[in-house]
Amino acid sequence: MLKRAILAAAAVGLLGAASPALAGAAQDQAPASAGQAATSASPSTPARDDGRRTMGRFLPNLLRGTIGIVSTDNIKPLLIGGGATGIASIFDDRIANGIADPEHDFGRSLESGASPAVIGGVVAVLFATGRTVDGPRYRAVTYDLMHAFLINAGYTTLLKEVVQRERPNGEDNLSFPSGHASNAFALAAVAERHYGWKAGVPVYTLASLVAVSRLQRNKHYLSDVMAGATLGYIVGRTVVRVNGQPLDPPRGAHLSVSPVISRRTRAVVARVEF
Repeated sequence: MLKRAILAAAAVGLLGAASPALAGAAQDQAPASAGQAATSASPSTPARDDGRRTMGRFLPNLLRGTIGIVSTDNIKPLLIGGGATGIASIFDDRIANGIADPEHDFGRSLESGASPAVIGGVVAVLFATGRTVDGPRYRAVTYDLMHAFLINAGYTTLLKEVVQRERPNGEDNLSFPSGHASNAFALAAVAERHYGWKAGVPVYTLASLVAVSRLQRNKHYLSDVMAGATLGYIVGRTVVRVNGQPLDPPRGAHLSVSPVISRRTRAVVARVEF
């Protein structure tokens, strides 16, 4: 039991240490939260939302977030997370043999409580309530949580089907990456980007515990959960960045007139832009 406790603590520490490292990779590029933007723009009469995270823009924003994963903004966290995953793979068998205890209540509880079905239900409820309240920050964060959950589910499923890695318990070939870990870290990243590290520390700790529970249940290798944590973090931060970008300027006709003067030419050039 002592050996398992030490291994579990080490795994939590590794995942926990990776989270601030990933976040610190591009901290200077972190956008201001939607709630802060809305309230600072009009402190006396705050807007109901920021105009970007609306139901009419839900699908276009979802597509933008999905494509936005492939961005230079994510190179540093991808390299850090990829490196951590590669290092973790060296210890896959050792950690699996030392920490696996499939019948332990800790792993079983988090497997059920953090399952995609349960997390999806919670996110759906939060999203629904977010559409009914006037708080701009809450509306923004619940909108981003829904996008992060959907986009992460798509990328996680795609990678599982492409990689086809067998689980350590031999259950199936959907081990890489860990969906529980990617879900947990995607939602944690959204919360941290909106509310800062006062929220980030506890949610990343909880996400790390979810990841460790997958090792204890013998459902994943350490590299699986590291890859899931990296993917989830990148998805969460991308959703907040993309959804928080300034609105496109209104389109319309724009007329510009400029003179052209040379030795033999006197003219006026008119240009219409749409």
